[in-house]
Amino acid sequence: MPDSGDTAAARAAEAAARLSYGKLIAFLAARSRDVAGAEDALADAFAAALADWPRNGVPRTPDAWLLAVAKRRIVDALRRRYRDADAAQYLEWLSQLAPETDDAAASIPDERLQLMFACAHPALERSARAPLVLQAVLGFDAATIASAFLVAPSAMSQRLVRAKNKIREAGIALEMPEPGELPARLECVLDSIYAVYAEGWSDPEGGDPHRRNLADEGIWLGRLVVSLMPDEPEALGLLAMMLHTHARRDARRAADGAYIALSEQDVRRWDGGMIEEAEALLARASRAGRIGRYQLEAAVQSAHAMRRFGHRPDWQAIVQLYDALCALSGSPVAALNRAVALAERDGAAAGLAALDEVAGDARLLAYQPFWAARAELSARVGAWQTCLDAYQRAIGLESDPAVRRFLLQRAQAARARSGQSASPAE
Repeated sequence: MPDSGDTAAARAAEAAARLSYGKLIAFLAARSRDVAGAEDALADAFAAALADWPRNGVPRTPDAWLLAVAKRRIVDALRRRYRDADAAQYLEWLSQLAPETDDAAASIPDERLQLMFACAHPALERSARAPLVLQAVLGFDAATIASAFLVAPSAMSQRLVRAKNKIREAGIALEMPEPGELPARLECVLDSIYAVYAEGWSDPEGGDPHRRNLADEGIWLGRLVVSLMPDEPEALGLLAMMLHTHARRDARRAADGAYIALSEQDVRRWDGGMIEEAEALLARASRAGRIGRYQLEAAVQSAHAMRRFGHRPDWQAIVQLYDALCALSGSPVAALNRAVALAERDGAAAGLAALDEVAGDARLLAYQPFWAARAELSARVGAWQTCLDAYQRAIGLESDPAVRRFLLQRAQAARARSGQSASPAE
């Protein structure tokens, strides 16, 4: 059993990783122009902390301690790599990376937004830009990022390695672009923020230390982009979408922790102030006259928010919004959501037919909501074996215990209606 010193050190290191990882990586990478090197150096610093802090106590400002150690690791690595006079000058400049004392934590600037826009550099492979942001700024592993983008982990790892090598070898400056360059990089940054929020949304109780507070972090980053580009409609649309969704956070769980589907949520538990802010942002975005993905997604959430006033969601409008999303993005998730909305408008058979049209997309085979939707719609038309098989796939893919229990209960109810006996696994 670990002693109290080990426990306190581990907790302090976890807190520093959760709250300051991106801030420290951004500071290091911007000055070394080496994202992978910054990540390795910070990993070494955390390892050093777990060895030093139990013996000598947690420093008063852990961030500054970690940054000082990481800086020395980078300097040592570069000294081994370069030996000419220019490199010596470079190392002298690099030595200014961070102060050596614990008192300087407050002076470490937060350059995460700068790093996000820098990772969207046009010289980098387009499909690697948003994943690179997630790994560099938030420390996500390749498997988590691959899941967010519906890509195989091995393929995602290769993309990230190529992107980091490109930054180092080409000497790409990890700094905020000129104002005229921001719009071209905005889509990547917004996609990254959306992925951050979605990852946090999937951990509603904050039980996973690797994902804790990510939904709030996504909203904070969204506000930061809006403050930088206040007239950009897609930035406004993304923030509106996140606020609309976040307003329902408390209604997603019952008092005993049970998962509650959107259609069954108590609208009195929705945050009205957050919804009103989202509506105002969406209205601002619409005045620009340039419709984009995030405005459309925010509009879908706005349609669901009409339940606050006792109105049924306008499924005709929702289907049309998803039609536009599918045409704009070609996203299989948008196609899935369109099929669900179509089932509400035209009946379960129509929804199943739409699901069949996208069932061949390999990206959906490991996506739990696809199988949950197929199970639900199959139950509505009495296709019980298809329903039960789909529930089995959905349950196997779901990691959230509360959602698993919800799906198990739905599967058991469907089995009872079909007249089949329960399977041993249930």
